[in-house]
Order: sequence, then structure tokens, then C-alpha cells
Amino acid sequence: MEKYLEYQAKIDEARTEGIAIIEKAEAEKRDTTDEESQKLEELIERKGKLERERNNYVQLKGLQPEIEAMRKEPTKPDPQEANEATGFRSLGEQLMAVVEAGKAGGKIDSRLTQRATGLSEGMPSEGGFLVQTDFVPGLLKETYETGVLANRCDKRVISAKSNSMKINAIDETSRATGSRYGGLQVYWISEAAEKEASKPKIRQIKLELNKLAGRYVATDELLQDVTFLESEVSSWFIDEFGFMIDDVIINGTGVGQPLGIMNSGCLVTVSKEAGQPATTILTENIIKMWARMWAKSRKNAVWFINQDIEPQLYTMSLAVGTGGIPVYMPANGLSDSPYAKLMGRPVIPIEQCQTLGTTGDIILADLSKYVLADKGGIQTASSIHVRFIYDETTFRFVYRIDGQPRWASARTPYKGSNTLSPFVVLETRS
Repeated sequence: MEKYLEYQAKIDEARTEGIAIIEKAEAEKRDTTDEESQKLEELIERKGKLERERNNYVQLKGLQPEIEAMRKEPTKPDPQEANEATGFRSLGEQLMAVVEAGKAGGKIDSRLTQRATGLSEGMPSEGGFLVQTDFVPGLLKETYETGVLANRCDKRVISAKSNSMKINAIDETSRATGSRYGGLQVYWISEAAEKEASKPKIRQIKLELNKLAGRYVATDELLQDVTFLESEVSSWFIDEFGFMIDDVIINGTGVGQPLGIMNSGCLVTVSKEAGQPATTILTENIIKMWARMWAKSRKNAVWFINQDIEPQLYTMSLAVGTGGIPVYMPANGLSDSPYAKLMGRPVIPIEQCQTLGTTGDIILADLSKYVLADKGGIQTASSIHVRFIYDETTFRFVYRIDGQPRWASARTPYKGSNTLSPFVVLETRS
């Protein structure tokens, strides 16, 4: 049997390498290159050759009865068999079932009902299993709560039978009469006068799912403790996925990941003051950023900052006669808001903002104008082969998500010339 398992490990290795090539091309939204296609053909040929050699070995050794028995029976007793009709009692219990299903001859628990496709669906280790439905809301809820930005966005769920979503949005760049809502117009008219027709201009926001994936390695010793496994995996998944989702909301390129605020067409960048020293923030900067925030978004707007700029905020003041009043209002004890305030709006430090002096070190944003869509589910797969010699099992988590601002561009107001936006930043001061 040792030789059989050796063949199987090599087959799985070829398959895993092939899947990685395909997933890379999918993530980059392109076809495979000639070099990648040639590599895939080589892997498929190698996989086929290994399978033929394995089958010949099994036949010559007369191992068919032993292999069949191994496939039908679990390699170790399944303590949860009696509970299969009721589902898994915890995420840790499900992960243990995923590990068992990925082993050669391991039993596939009937509660693991859905698998992802790979180069083949012949073995459970080639695909993955969706995290049980009642665990998903809890994991996602904590993921969004661990992050700072995602739970403030306009969240949507893409239906189970689709990989994308189209949302209608007003195509508006100016608030001048005749341009509002992209051309919708109403008129003051006399009695019996003809009513002129007009209509709004609509554009479509298309959200196409991108993969956010992570890997977790558990030792054989950890796999003996279901409760500890669950706490370890949940903590890692929640913290890291929450951080990465927040990061793309700010910095996402829109290529293989959501489009972030900093790379969007509607971002307004306020100019620094003439002669302003490097790596500074002045009261005038704050006032001008606030003036460029879309008026209807001010009630939802929040200041996101890099902590490097906090010393600058504490020294800002507004001159009044021969004295001045502070501009930055730090949180006032336990009875006050947990956040300091600028212009009456919360100031929240986040790691995803740029360092002091760089555009993006302070961001004024109304995230209700940012659409975030997901498939509503998390997928996990496991492999005993990746870290086999270290007595470790690897878990892979995949979450499919996309997002972008609702606005395509900043808007010129009805009266005035400075463009306005729900997303405002300050020019680099270096």
C-alpha cells in the first residue's frame, strides 16, 4: 500500500500544480498563456501516466479488494456519524471532517454536501467544501466587525446562480439644470402649455466576483483538539480577511480585486496650501476638504487617518482675534464618543491610510456610497500533502467579493465651480 499512496501523492501534486495555474489566470481575468497551456498539457499527461502506472501496480499486486475496502470504510471511526442528519455542531468539527475526506480512503461525511471543481472531481482532496450555512453568517459578521470599513459600506449579495451583479446608477457629472440625474428636467409651465419630455441617464455598475484566499496550517497535535482548532482558525480567518477587505476598499486596484477609493474616478484631491511645509496638516487643509465633501454625504462622512498624523491634529487651531480655538476635538472620557472629531465627524485611525505627508494619509469618506458585493459563502479545502513531511494539514479559505464606489466621477454643483464627492483626500506634502 505504501507504493500506492506514493503514486496517489504524486498524482495529487500534479493536479494541485495545474489548479494553481488555472486559478492564477482566472484571478487575473485572462486566458492561459502559451507557456501555461503547455505546462497544463504536461501536467495532465504526467497525471495520466501516473494513474496508469498506479492502476497497473494495483492490478499486478492484486490490491483491488484492499483498495475497495479502504474506499468504503473510514480510516478511523467517525464519531459524528449519528449526527450527520443534523449538521455539524461547530466549525472545528466540520474542519476535522474536511481533513478526513481529504485522506486516501477517508470517508466523505454526508454533511459535506457541496464541492468545488478542480481538474477532476474524482477525489475530495481535489476540491473543497463550503463552510456549513449556519456558520457562514457568524464568520462574515465577525470579519466585517473586526474590520473598520466594510461594515459601513452598501453591502449586496450576489445570487447563488450568478458570478456577477449589475446595479443601476445615475450617470451624473454636473448639478446644473438640464444635467441633474444625467438629463432629467422639470419645468414651470403656464396653464395648458405643452410639457417637454426629459429622462435620466443611467449607467450600470458591474460587480464581478474576485477571490480572496488564505491558507492556514494545523499540526497533527492541533487536529486532536476540535475546540482549539476552531478558535485558532476562526481568529486567523476573521482578523486577516477583515484587514484585507478594508485594505482594498481604500487601496484596491480594480484588477483581480475590488476598486478602492484611492484609485476611483470620483476621488477629489484638495491642493495643499502655498508654501505649506512638508509632512504637515493645517487647519486650512481640513476646512477645504470639508468644503469639497458632497453636502448630502456629510451626515455619514468619517475621517480615516494614519496614526502618524495625530500629533499634527492636536496642534491645529482656528485663529480668533489674538487667540484661537482648537479644531481637533479628542474623545472626552468614557461618557463621550469613542472617537475624536473633526468638523463634528468621527476621526478613526486605520493602518490602510498612507503615512504623514502622502496623499491618503487623511481621507474624508462616506462609505454608504461604496458598494460591496459577495457570494454570501466561504469555501474551505484541505490537503495533507502540502506539509506532509512536517505532520501538518493545510486549510485553504476562499471568499469571493467585489466592490467599487457608486460615483464614476466627481460632480460640479448647481452653483459653484469646485467639484464635490463623497471621497476627499489631501494632496501630497513632501
